[in-house]
Amino acid sequence: MKFITGILFFFSTTAFSQNVQLLDSASHASLRGLSVVNDRVVWASGSDGMVGRSVDSGNTWKWVQVKGFGKTDFRDIEAFNDAQAVIMGIGEPALILRTIDGGEHWKVVYENKLPGMFLDAMEFWNEQSGIVIGDPLEGKFFVARTFDGGNSWRPVPPGYMPDAENGEACFAASGTNIREYKKDAATFVTGGMHSRIFIQNQRINLPLAQGTETSGANSLAVKNTRDFVVVGGDFSKPDDSTGVCAISRNGGKTWAHPIRNPGGYRSCVEFLNGKTWLTCGLNGVDISKDDGVTWDTISTEGFHVCRKAKDGEAVFLAGSDGRIARLSKRE
Repeated sequence: MKFITGILFFFSTTAFSQNVQLLDSASHASLRGLSVVNDRVVWASGSDGMVGRSVDSGNTWKWVQVKGFGKTDFRDIEAFNDAQAVIMGIGEPALILRTIDGGEHWKVVYENKLPGMFLDAMEFWNEQSGIVIGDPLEGKFFVARTFDGGNSWRPVPPGYMPDAENGEACFAASGTNIREYKKDAATFVTGGMHSRIFIQNQRINLPLAQGTETSGANSLAVKNTRDFVVVGGDFSKPDDSTGVCAISRNGGKTWAHPIRNPGGYRSCVEFLNGKTWLTCGLNGVDISKDDGVTWDTISTEGFHVCRKAKDGEAVFLAGSDGRIARLSKRE
């Protein structure tokens, strides 16, 4: 197989048919927000107020710096089609913006200037119902809901906000520490001094690296109401593969480590299909074809986030320096 200089980069193993194909995004932002609408429409967001959109399967990109928000880090994005999307700015102040014209214009639909307010991730069940989670304030994780496609957001009553342990928080690493669990129910994972998964009224400890500000769970993926995979570790030790992944086969009640871990700290995990899962981090990308029991590295290129198309089979990745890639089959 030949390499195409300057645009495409392949790193593959003989055991797997997937390649990580680097794309020319023409951006230099650190990208942590990624939303793949279908096999052609992809949106990304990140630092310096940057938002990108592709309508041709990632081959070309249009980038905009959201006017008036050049210093905002948009660490999560949810796109509904090629025209409508919602982006999340993490803090100082915490912001949510929405566009209906492909990113040409944006409207602030939520703003929170409370000291310490820091948003971590969004999740949508459908085009109307969504949720955003933030770090704890006064001992409770911040949660807000939308029921009109992100046009308006309302914090849930304080009594319904989950309690946080001292030193426990979330990581705004990839927009995937909160996921749909079942109809109108979400589950999320935490890190820091404690690493737990919150499933409805249950709070379950996770067997991941924890106990420091840089360690804990960063991301989870849900195959169904039984099969979960959580990844994380310590982002200050990107090559340490100890305590970076845990799997559950009973809806999160109990957890086990893989037989062979991913190759280091991981910031995102995504369920693809069948028994196949993908995870990525600062030092590479790993794939599992046995429901997370064993992982094999398919690229040593670093990425923050990997997402599969909501309607389709396309899988994209994004990371630092505007790095965007597509998962493709080896030719």
